[in-house]
Amino acid sequence: MKLNLSENAGQAMTGYGPGYLVAGGQRYEHALLVSHDAPPRRWPLAGINELRAELLAPLLTGEVPEIVLIGTGKAQLFPDPAVLQPLIEARVGIEIMNTAAACRTFNVLLSEGRRVAAALCCPEPE
Repeated sequence: MKLNLSENAGQAMTGYGPGYLVAGGQRYEHALLVSHDAPPRRWPLAGINELRAELLAPLLTGEVPEIVLIGTGKAQLFPDPAVLQPLIEARVGIEIMNTAAACRTFNVLLSEGRRVAAALCCPEPE
C-alpha cells in the first residue's frame, strides 16, 4: 500500500519508548493528546488506570474526529466502558490498543487524510 505524507505530517508520531513519546520530532515525557488538526498537548494522566470521562473531553473540541485511538501504555488494557461515554455519545469510533500500535495506526490514518485523534499513555519505563 502506498502512503503519501499529508499536510499534517508535523503531527505524526515519530517515536516512542519507555517513558517517552515523540510527536513531530519533539520528545515528550508525559502522556499526550494528538490530533489531525491541532499540535500535541499534555494529557494529565500518569497511567491508563487514571482515565476518567472528562479527560477525553478535549478530543471533542474543534473538528470532531472520526476515530479516537487510545494508547494504554506497554500493554493493551481496556478502560471501564462508562469512561468512553462522551466519545460514544458524539458517535466517534474508538479503538483501544497499546501505545506503540496506537502511534503506528495514528500515522497511517493521518497519512490517509482521516480526522483522527489519539490519547496516548507513555509506555512504562522498564
